[in-house]
Amino acid sequence: MNQKLAVVLLSGGVDSSTTVAIAKSEGFEVCALSFDYGQRHKIELQAAANIAKYFEVKEHLVIKVPLRSIGGSALTADIAVPKDMPIQSIGQSIPVTYVPARNTIFLSLALAWAEVKEAQDIYIGVNAMDYSGYPDCRPEFIKAFETMANLATQKTIEGKMKFTIRCPLIEMSKSEIIKIGLKLGVNYSMTHSCYDPSDLGAACQVCESCLLRKKGFEDAGVLDPTKYK
Repeated sequence: MNQKLAVVLLSGGVDSSTTVAIAKSEGFEVCALSFDYGQRHKIELQAAANIAKYFEVKEHLVIKVPLRSIGGSALTADIAVPKDMPIQSIGQSIPVTYVPARNTIFLSLALAWAEVKEAQDIYIGVNAMDYSGYPDCRPEFIKAFETMANLATQKTIEGKMKFTIRCPLIEMSKSEIIKIGLKLGVNYSMTHSCYDPSDLGAACQVCESCLLRKKGFEDAGVLDPTKYK
């Protein structure tokens, strides 16, 4: 009997890698989707490739999206990545690492691929607990996108498909995500989170993504396998 397919957005970080593991544990065959969008931490694409291979996904597609030509973010323009922020201040406002409409764009491309693959389930590792304040990680955004998805495609209008946007991590803390991932066999030494890594890929330790990652491992009581500068 053929396994049901799911499209899973995979950046190569803690959350998306855990999401791949969860999708597989829920009986899905995974089509992983990553994006080369001009991000300064492009090394995450190698982490995504390693995770895709590690979990033996059915297919791993990398799409180029030229968001650097739009700019407007510390991840896609010559804007400094904030460093050494107090951990309690993260998420209280939308930071300069927000990439304009990124998840809307990524989910739209995932939707297109899912329609072609006849995969009714799309997984994304957004998180509304330990996160950086991005508006496109909130439950209300995901709900709105799912509504739109089921109004926007040929196969939904013809009644042949109904899309579900699955966000298994959305109400979890980073430590809870790590604990579940470890139970499901995620090798976090293969993942990458840093927004401003060295040329060799070592994490900076002090950007908001590094701080949230470090806190997650500390709270989980687990050794952080990250290679730091």
